[in-house]
Amino acid sequence: MFNDIYRGKRVLVTGHSGFKGSWLTMWLGRLGAELCGVSLPPETEPNHFRLLNPPGHSEWCDIRDAEKLGSVLREFRPEIIFHLAAQPLVRLSYRKPVDTLAVNVGGTVNLLEAARNVPELRAVVVVTSDKCYRNSEKAEGYRENDPLGGYDPYSASKGCQELVAASYRDSFLRAAGVGLATARAGNVIGGGDWAADRLVPDLVRAAAAGAVEPLRSPSAVRPWQHVLEPLGGYLLLGQRLLEGDAAAASAWNFGPETADALTVGEVAALMNRFWPRVGFRFAPPADAPHETKLLRLDCTKAARDLGWRGVWNAEECIRRTAGWYRGYYDSGRINTAADLEAYVADAARKGLSWTN
Repeated sequence: MFNDIYRGKRVLVTGHSGFKGSWLTMWLGRLGAELCGVSLPPETEPNHFRLLNPPGHSEWCDIRDAEKLGSVLREFRPEIIFHLAAQPLVRLSYRKPVDTLAVNVGGTVNLLEAARNVPELRAVVVVTSDKCYRNSEKAEGYRENDPLGGYDPYSASKGCQELVAASYRDSFLRAAGVGLATARAGNVIGGGDWAADRLVPDLVRAAAAGAVEPLRSPSAVRPWQHVLEPLGGYLLLGQRLLEGDAAAASAWNFGPETADALTVGEVAALMNRFWPRVGFRFAPPADAPHETKLLRLDCTKAARDLGWRGVWNAEECIRRTAGWYRGYYDSGRINTAADLEAYVADAARKGLSWTN
């Protein structure tokens, strides 16, 4: 896969102990990469990282610690970096705006400043968010050249992160022969996420406790996709950067087709369909902080210029997600590897170029 570009490469993943990071680390391990992860220890119990025990070396480091982060990069000498470490929650950003900005913006500055001192480095993929756009609740999907912005501190931090990445690319990294791209993904779901204040983990925790989960924004529309969808995009982007494709060093959207941008209520209903233990009710709180009601991505650029497109539609994505948790809670099965194998096989049947 990915033209075997990752085999033997030194790959550093920040946020490797998180939901997306642990899936990415497992996939990179299967691609033959030499891995170093930089992250805080997992916060939830259970957590996907410890259940998987993925390959590679872990450095438990806060990316706000510029000195330690720089030391890790100097010692490991990565050839490519995937930067996923973040404070990823909108509602938490209202309670902790300073921490959110310090981690998401200041941490990215620390990483890119340290990256300047790694002569072996050739590529950086900075993962931001679909919420980096100035959201006007429009029906059309946002494109990569749309204005950045952010009502809440989390969204603002992601817009700032994009600006920081672009500045370091233009001011320092391009001249040093390093390709830097940013990746903006939609709402990702899949097995192994137990974070607070996320729809699927909230539904799963309630199901495990025999409770019914109240939905605070049942009509909100999001670009839902399985976690493997954007990860495939990140890996394809990394491949292009490592191969020296200068045009890949820019911003990219990775999201589902318009038809798969479902409401919160529709996702909950599908979770219940595939795992009847999931229960929910509509209960929008009167004093909830502002959250975007409508958000879609236009991924024409990734399809046209990278040959990237989604593999699983919304129903299959939710079926796989519900099946992962059902297997875990009913019999202790961890279906991560099986889901990856099924995803790659389905991508190959669809003729996606990265499967070669």
